[in-house]
Amino acid sequence: MFETLTKAPGDKILALMGEYAADPRPTKIDLGVGVYKDEQGATPIMTSVKKAEQKILSAGKTKTYLGIAGNKGYGAAVLDLVLADSVDRSRVRIAQAPGGTGSLWVLMQLVNRARPGATVWVSDPTWPNHNPIAENSGLQVKTYPYFDTETRGVKFAAMLAALDALGKEDVVLLHGCCHNPTGANLTPDQWDKVAASLARTGALPFIDLAYLGFGDGIEADAYGMRKILSSVPEALVAFSGSKNFGLYRERVGAAILVARDAAQADIAQSQLLNIIRGAYSQPPDHGAEIIRTILEDAELRAEWETELNAMRARMIRLREKLSEAIRQRSNSKDFDFIAAHRGMFSLLGLENSVVEHLKANNGVYMIGDSRINVAGIPEDRVGELADAMLAAIK
Repeated sequence: MFETLTKAPGDKILALMGEYAADPRPTKIDLGVGVYKDEQGATPIMTSVKKAEQKILSAGKTKTYLGIAGNKGYGAAVLDLVLADSVDRSRVRIAQAPGGTGSLWVLMQLVNRARPGATVWVSDPTWPNHNPIAENSGLQVKTYPYFDTETRGVKFAAMLAALDALGKEDVVLLHGCCHNPTGANLTPDQWDKVAASLARTGALPFIDLAYLGFGDGIEADAYGMRKILSSVPEALVAFSGSKNFGLYRERVGAAILVARDAAQADIAQSQLLNIIRGAYSQPPDHGAEIIRTILEDAELRAEWETELNAMRARMIRLREKLSEAIRQRSNSKDFDFIAAHRGMFSLLGLENSVVEHLKANNGVYMIGDSRINVAGIPEDRVGELADAMLAAIK
């Protein structure tokens, strides 16, 4: 059986993690792995999460199955958090899924059932896992212009022109906020234009909402998604609670669908649940119950939002400090875009040889395309990082 197989290509991020772990230098810096880190370089458990877990432990009475759609209280709380009043809830259905990745997968499977072999348009560039998830679901992948390598911002005119040329058979995958890997995001006015384009062409919006609250705040980060949902008859949203609740290993996400009416929503939901049943049968509950507990408890909700705001503020502060340090040392505005970007990531635009130089000579680890996780920057070593970057570029 297995003699017919060849070795699958390794994951570049996981390989980088291995290299970093094996590096004995105490001064090494990890800017590669996409997890939030605090001032000590740790990925902590949020205080609100610990309190929620304590409540769950003391109140728990059973570990029986929840059903294919998962934790219903979690689903309702997520819809309130994500959608607010942007769309008539009678047209909305939700199913819990294992992480944002699982949410993307089940929704891609649903798309292929509705339109076998449909084309999914993804931004250039996009999160590397988007393509294989779509392709393994039987879909075709094409790209629309997004990132301007000269300005390090969004190539919006070209993006909008590409979206305007699409039709009803097309699916458009959009990053709801905090674009990964670039960090360059749409303005509210640009979101308005994207929503109008999708309403005009009939292309199906598919929004990956992995970083809600990590950009400019929950309401600001949800603006584009809500604008689209209020403008179109059908849409898909893949939600992740990994980053904003710090629940990476709990794998908690949600697959959300918006249909033309309640009857079509019920039919689509039946197919979505059938897909889940044939894959992992039912989702794990612990992470979902944590989020439900937090969002339904006023005090825990307030504490969580305070913690989330602090995480976001720290990432913005690190962005500003790094761009300022580079500007002071180089007398150049070439890296001012770091401060303008939002979320965990920025795509620096460095040559691969520069990336390799930083790793070999300075112990600075980043993805080969020069994507950095700004949360991994040691705040007391920003100047040192700026010096290393400028020296490597020269």
